[in-house]
Amino acid sequence: MTGTLVGADTVLSELQENGIAILPGFIPPDQLKQMRVAFDSVLKRMRWNDFDGYEKNDRYRLMVQNVLTLDQGFVDAALNPIVAEVLREYIGEAFELVEAKGWKSLPTREDFHGWHGDAWYDQTRVSHIPREVKLAVYLTDVKSGAFNYVRGSHQKQAPRTVRDAELGQVPASEIVSVVAPAGTAFMFDTSGIHRQATPILEPRCAVFYNYHDPSIPLQREDVAYYRYHPQILNAAFLGNLTEEDRRILGFGNKKNLIPAFEREPRHTMYQRLAAGAFDAKLRLDSVTGRVRGRLQRSLGFKKN
Repeated sequence: MTGTLVGADTVLSELQENGIAILPGFIPPDQLKQMRVAFDSVLKRMRWNDFDGYEKNDRYRLMVQNVLTLDQGFVDAALNPIVAEVLREYIGEAFELVEAKGWKSLPTREDFHGWHGDAWYDQTRVSHIPREVKLAVYLTDVKSGAFNYVRGSHQKQAPRTVRDAELGQVPASEIVSVVAPAGTAFMFDTSGIHRQATPILEPRCAVFYNYHDPSIPLQREDVAYYRYHPQILNAAFLGNLTEEDRRILGFGNKKNLIPAFEREPRHTMYQRLAAGAFDAKLRLDSVTGRVRGRLQRSLGFKKN
């Protein structure tokens, strides 16, 4: 398991008071190096046909899904015992890891991911603000485009998009800006007001683990997108799990499983064009292969 420089009591106290707690040195250097190698391998290309890669939903982020399949370090970070202890006290015994993904933020001056609280539960069916916590891990040094969080804004209102004008009276001292080296982690209550700051002057790689009680009904958008689906795991990294580890990872929990799920397609014209071009390439490869074979046989016959 990964180590950390602060104890569970300190993290829990800061999370309860401020909505965010920083864990410096959360990932040891050797483990961070292995995690970066695995993460960067996915960022080499977009997912296509028979090889894996990143997904892209907007102009400024390359999404890396299912990080628990990439390296042992990602699993160990998700199950860190101090993190688990804090979550047990803050959310309750029923908390689970419901999402594990990361992304590479690309340099830009555009405020594409402004102030907000994370909407995830069905607000028509849940009257209170259920607790949800994310554990974020920086895989690169972050000197610009840092994560920002309005201290103490958690559990105050149902999560939503927040306009800049609404924060006009918030002093700068109340905004936590997580400018920190690679290997730093922080935990935050997602109902609090937060954003990725701009400008982003250098690429930023980070992983976000999402924990909440999976029995709480999800908002329709997330059901339709099949977000918070059961975790996709790599058996090679699961050799030393405790019973509690398996519970946190959702072993056997089918609450949010949608059998034979099919996401509503987007960019269908582009997909048809790309598939048609690829089919044409395969046909050309087949013809080229036959011609090459005939030439080789012909030249071999003449040599004999």
